[in-house]
Order: sequence, then C-alpha cells, then structure tokens
Amino acid sequence: MNGRPNIVLVHGAWADGSCWSGVVERLQAAGHHVTAPQFPMTSTPDDVARLRQVLTLQDGPTIVAGHSYGGQIMTALGTDAPNVVGLVYIAAFGLDQGESLGALLSQGPTPPALEHLFTDKQGFIWQQQDDFVQHFASGVDPVQAKVLHAVQQPIASSAFSEAMGVPAWRSLPSWYLIAAQDEAIPPDAQRMFAGRMGATATEVPAGHLAMVSHPDEAAQLIMSAVEARTAMPTGRARR
Repeated sequence: MNGRPNIVLVHGAWADGSCWSGVVERLQAAGHHVTAPQFPMTSTPDDVARLRQVLTLQDGPTIVAGHSYGGQIMTALGTDAPNVVGLVYIAAFGLDQGESLGALLSQGPTPPALEHLFTDKQGFIWQQQDDFVQHFASGVDPVQAKVLHAVQQPIASSAFSEAMGVPAWRSLPSWYLIAAQDEAIPPDAQRMFAGRMGATATEVPAGHLAMVSHPDEAAQLIMSAVEARTAMPTGRARR
C-alpha cells in the first residue's frame, strides 16, 4: 500500500472485466492498485458474493467503481462493506431500498439498447449484435464494439426482479459519471440516481459504455474519489 485506497472495478451485464481495459491502463500508469474481476451474473446475491470475495483480497481501504448493473452489485453491499471507503458509479444503476431493475425500467419506454433482448432456455438474457453495436456501445468504434459483443456475459433474468435492500450509498460517499447520450439507462435516470445519493457528479457526451469511449474521464473521476479518500479511515463517512 502507498497510502491510497485500492480500486476494484465491477462490470455490468453483457460485458466482462475487459470492458475496463482503458481505465485500468490509465489507473495503473498513475500507480494505483486495480482489480477488475469477472462476475457470474447468475443472481445479484451471487455477484455480491464475488465482490466480497475480491474485497477480502485487498490490503486496505478500497474504492469500488461499477458500470451499469455493476452499480446494482456494489449498491447491494449495503452496510456490510468494512474496507470500502467510496463508490463510483459509471452510467450505473443506483437503486434505493425496495426498488428493482425491472420495475424501474418499466416506468418509461424501453431504451433502444434493451429493445430486442432475448432469453435462452436457462433463463439468461443476451444482447443482439446490431443493438449492441448501434445502441448499447454507441460512440465506441464499431470494430471494438463487435469484439465487446463477442465476449458479452449474459445475465440471469431473475436479477431484474430482485429488490434492493439498504443501499451502500446511504452510508458511503459517492461519485457519478453521467453518460449524457446513454441509450440503455436514460440520462435523466442517472441524474436522479446521482442527485438522491448526493454524489459528486460530472457529465460526459458518451453512450452507455462511457468507460470504453471516454476512459480518461472515467479514470479521472475514480482517481478523484481515491484522492478524496486517501488516508481516511474505513467505515461510514456520511448520513
């Protein structure tokens, strides 16, 4: 440890840890200790268990950053995350207690990136290539977007009906990168998430995969969180 918190990056649905590659490169170049593990996407409890597993491997205070459904995973840490000192949401879900992804998404028109999802016989949801490239990964080079589609991690449909418990953002400082051109999570929903959690927020003219198309801004926000929490004790910081 160099006195700065570790960084754990949480990917979302239809992605894997490689989606953070550009951010990891920048954080490592700045001397940060970074982990970007793979999540099973079999249920929110399973994904939270993987995050807790990774957190136990960290040698001190840790900033957790999540993208999209990755925000659901880190939010579900609740009040039991003893070495987590801050949360960074990158175009991510920041649900409150009792809310679910499915109920939230049903409140408005289906976002273009989610319009043609399909479910396999095992109950896992996949993205079609055209929607992924044109909408989910809008703003990303199409060649790279097709690679990202090829390595997508499907998500269990049950994850959309699981209600959130006490959210971790109620007791931890938060940062939020709003993707103003997002076609998966409406930008206004992101602004709502950021506002009610009292997050330090910034906006970028990016589609849903903001950490891929705008890795500099994503890495900078994460480093801002690290800087703010350097040499701070673990435990609850607000509310």
